[in-house]
Amino acid sequence: MRIALIVVDMLKDNLKGEHSVAKTARTIVPRINRLIAGCRERNVPIIFACDSFLLQDFLFKSRMKPHCIRGTEGCQVVEELDRTPEDFVLEKRRLSAFFKTDLDQTLRTLGIETVAICGITAPYCVLITALDAVSNDFCAVILRDCTASRDEHENEAIMEMYREGPLYPLLRVMESEEFLEEIDRQ
Repeated sequence: MRIALIVVDMLKDNLKGEHSVAKTARTIVPRINRLIAGCRERNVPIIFACDSFLLQDFLFKSRMKPHCIRGTEGCQVVEELDRTPEDFVLEKRRLSAFFKTDLDQTLRTLGIETVAICGITAPYCVLITALDAVSNDFCAVILRDCTASRDEHENEAIMEMYREGPLYPLLRVMESEEFLEEIDRQ
C-alpha cells in the first residue's frame, strides 16, 4: 500500500494570535514534526495543503474572516514545521485539498492508495479532505494526535464519530505512532 501524508493548513495566518484554533494548532506542531520525520524515514511523500484565498473570496461572505490571502506571507507553512524542497505544496481555495486542485492527479502519479491527514481543523478542512479522499477512491487515515480544532472536546467528538463509522476501514482514525508502526508491518 503506497501512502502519502497531507498536512492541512498549518499556516502562518492560521497559527498566529490567541484565538482557540491557533492555540491548539501550536500544540500539535512537535507531534507533526515527529510524524513528518517518521514518514521521511519510510519514503512517504509529504504534501502541505495550504489555504490560499483571494481577498474577495466567496467564503469570506460567511463568518470566516479574510486570512491566508494568496501571495502573502500568511499563507505560507509555519517555519516551525520541518519542510524540504522535495515536499509538495498545494494551494487550495476551499476546505478540501481535493476541490479544484491537482491533488488527485498528483497522488495517482505517485501511485498513492492511502492518504494520512493531519493539521487543522478536524470538523472542516481535515475531515472534508478525508471524505473527498474516499470519494476519489483513496483510503484515508485521520491522525488524531496530529489534528486540532477549537478545543480538544470538539476534536475528540469528530474522531469518535469516524473511528468506527460506516466508512471503516476506508476511513480510519489512528494515532501517529500506530500509523507509522502499521507502515513498518507492510
